[in-house]
Amino acid sequence: MVTRLIYDRIAIETNLIILYNSSKSPGCTMKKSLGVEEYESFDNLVNDLIRNEAVFLLRFIYHFRCDRLLVHLRRYFFNRQIIPPSRRCTWQRNTLNTMFTILIINPGSTSTKLAVYHDESCTASETISHSSKELSTFASIWDQYDFRLQLSQDWFGMQESDCAAVVGMGGLLKPVEGGTYGVNETMLTDARANIQGEHASNLGCALANDVAKKYSSPAFIVDPVSVDEFDPNARYSGHSEIERRSLSHALNIHAVARRAAQNSALQFDRSAFIICHLGGGISIAPVLNGKIIDVNDAASDGPFSPERTGGLPLQQFISLCFSKKYSEKEMRSLVMGKGGLVSYLGTNSSKEVEEKIVQGDDAALAVYEAMAYQIAKEIGAMSTVLKGVVDCIVLTGGLAHSKLLCDWINERVHFIAPVLIYPGEDEMKSLALGALRILRHEEQAKVY
Repeated sequence: MVTRLIYDRIAIETNLIILYNSSKSPGCTMKKSLGVEEYESFDNLVNDLIRNEAVFLLRFIYHFRCDRLLVHLRRYFFNRQIIPPSRRCTWQRNTLNTMFTILIINPGSTSTKLAVYHDESCTASETISHSSKELSTFASIWDQYDFRLQLSQDWFGMQESDCAAVVGMGGLLKPVEGGTYGVNETMLTDARANIQGEHASNLGCALANDVAKKYSSPAFIVDPVSVDEFDPNARYSGHSEIERRSLSHALNIHAVARRAAQNSALQFDRSAFIICHLGGGISIAPVLNGKIIDVNDAASDGPFSPERTGGLPLQQFISLCFSKKYSEKEMRSLVMGKGGLVSYLGTNSSKEVEEKIVQGDDAALAVYEAMAYQIAKEIGAMSTVLKGVVDCIVLTGGLAHSKLLCDWINERVHFIAPVLIYPGEDEMKSLALGALRILRHEEQAKVY
C-alpha cells in the first residue's frame, strides 16, 4: 500500500484541503468545508476521494511535488478504471499541474530498450535483446520494423492504458539543430531512406509514431545523431570535395550540458562547456550557449576509443586501402569495430584493460594512457574553438566510470577549466526530459 509520506504539505483547491502528516504512517486528514475527517486506512481515503473528485487530489500532489504518493494514487485510480478513459485523457493532456506519462523507445543494433516515465521518474523499463540468429532472418534494418513494433506495443500494453507522449530515439536524419521534434511524414520518409546511413536508431521515429496512434498522443524525437549546430569554420575539411559533418552523441551531450549548467548555477543558453562523451566511440564537443558548435566525428576522427581508430595518419591509411589486404567492408570494420583498444589489446572492455594493468601488463598501461593522452589533446584543441573561455570540462559516458582514465585526463586539462565527471549516460531519461519540456510548455516542439 502507501509508503510513509516524507513531506508535510497542505494543498488547497475549492473547498477541499488535504493535510499530509509525515510523523504518522500512512493515515491522512482531509479537511472539508463541513468539517474534518480522519482516515486510518488508504482504502477509506480512496473511497472518499472518489466522491470528492479524485482528479483534484492528483493536481494538488503534483503541485507540491509529493511524487511517490502521486504515482501510487495514479496507478490505484487508473488501474481500477475509477476515472473513465475520456476523463483520464482530459486530465493527462490539458491540466497544467499534473503528472505526464511518457513512453520511450530506443532501438539499438542488438536490442530494443523500452521505458515508462512519470515526469522525471522511470517507473518501468525493459531491454529486449535480439540475438544474431534472430536478426539474421531480416535482410535490412527496416525489415525488422514490424518485429520490433509488435514487441513494443505488447510491452507498453501491459504497462499503461494512456500516455501524454511517445518518444523515439532520433536517427541519421538530415542535419537539424538540437531540440525536440514532432514526428511528421517528412521525417518518416527520410528515416526510411537512410539518408545519412543505415542504423537501428532510424527506426525510432516510426516506432514512436505507430505506438502513439494507439493512445492518440503526439510522437517526438529528441536531439538525433544528426544534430548540426556547427560554426561555419568547423565545416572545412581541407578538401573541397569533403565537408566535415556533424554526427555525434548529441542526445547525451546536450543532456549533460544542461545538467552541468544547472549544477554550476549557469544559464544553459549562456554557458561554455567542453563535453566529452567517452564510450565505444568518443565525441568531444565545445558547447557554446547550448549549441554544439564543433565536434569530432566519432566514426573517423578524434581520439581512438575502445573499438574505433579515431583519426589515422592519412598517407599510411591510403596505402593500406590499396594494399589489397582488405576489402572495402573490411576496411570500414577495421576503423569502426576492430580499432582502438580492440586492435592493440584484443578487448573493448576498459575493465579488462585495467585488470591487465594491475597485473603488471606494461603494454596495456601504455595503450590506455595513450588513449587518455589523445582525449586530453582533443579537449585542448576544442578549447581554442571557445577562445579559452570555458566554464567547465565534463567527462561522461561509460569510460567516465574509470577513475584511472579520468585522473590522467584531468592532469592534462585542469588548467583550462574545472573538470566535472558524470559517469555513464541515460538516453532514456534524456528522451523523457526532452518531451517533458514540451508538455510543460518550457519549450516549443520543432518542425522537421
